Amino acid sequence: MNPYILATLLFSLGLGTTITFASSHWLLAWMGLEINTLAILPLMAQQHHPRAVEATTKYFLTQATGAATLLFASTTNAWLTGQWDILQMSHPLATTLAILALSLKVGLAPLHTWLPEVLQGLDLTTGLILSTWQKLAPFALLLQIQPTNPTILIILGVTSTLVGGWGGLNQTQLRKIMAYSSTAHLGWMILVLQFSPSLTLLTLLTYLIMTSSTFLVLKLNKSTSINMLATSWAKSPALTTLTPLILLSLGGLPPLTGFMPKWLILQELTKQDLVPIATLTALTALLSLYFYLRLTYAMTLTISPNNVTGTTPWRLHTSQLTLPLAILTMATILLLPLTPTMLTLLTL
Repeated sequence: MNPYILATLLFSLGLGTTITFASSHWLLAWMGLEINTLAILPLMAQQHHPRAVEATTKYFLTQATGAATLLFASTTNAWLTGQWDILQMSHPLATTLAILALSLKVGLAPLHTWLPEVLQGLDLTTGLILSTWQKLAPFALLLQIQPTNPTILIILGVTSTLVGGWGGLNQTQLRKIMAYSSTAHLGWMILVLQFSPSLTLLTLLTYLIMTSSTFLVLKLNKSTSINMLATSWAKSPALTTLTPLILLSLGGLPPLTGFMPKWLILQELTKQDLVPIATLTALTALLSLYFYLRLTYAMTLTISPNNVTGTTPWRLHTSQLTLPLAILTMATILLLPLTPTMLTLLTL
């Protein structure tokens, strides 16, 4: 792709998200989401592969549906209450519609079915943008909506953690596994959104760090399926040693960074007398942990079934920048002791 066009598209991606962040009016927020969607479509379809074009079409249709529903919800709210302000959305019908529209845009269950299919059709770099940056704008709006019916967020959260854990169990494609992982993590965020928005922000931050480092590892190894992970020890032994820690951090095992948000969310749910919900979500985390352990096992304890010496990959110097990966890997593994500091910073 022409570097000028690429720069324009990336600038538009940033602009769309920034407009949504900065807006207090529903029309402006909707416009930011639309710019965001239109900017990523050429990036998704740049391979000219039938799978990429199919993924782009599916993504466009779901995002257009989500944006249209959101516009309808905000117009309904303005019609019924005379308010266009995001923080003033007070009508139950409009609020529920807006929450469902934004859930479709980020890929929360049961509105998640587009996400694994779309992610599977993309290359790992665009997949990284879709799994991280594209979640920010809808989440900024979700944080500002005051839900009139708190049950809907709990139902969305529990369904997402269940489906995210259950759906990833039988997958062999790494991008689909990452899609289900994304749905499960978003479920945890939505669950605690109404009780502690700062905790949702903390979870989103740790999710972005862990997902980015995982995608960068897969990109460096050029791995797209579990079998391809088995050859990674020949390409980068040091990274293969650290990758299981990144995956287990995604699964939420102590003493890694991923344990921090899960621990605090379960604590918050218990404080709100939602012990059955907390127990159920803790059990769904085990489902997710299983497929992360499966990836870890494939990477560290199996050897690729290649008998021919010639198929062993050469250990060449990579052209990819490894500094971001190094920083993100350290953050994914070592941030748990900083929990009190991060909580203090987020509650300021």
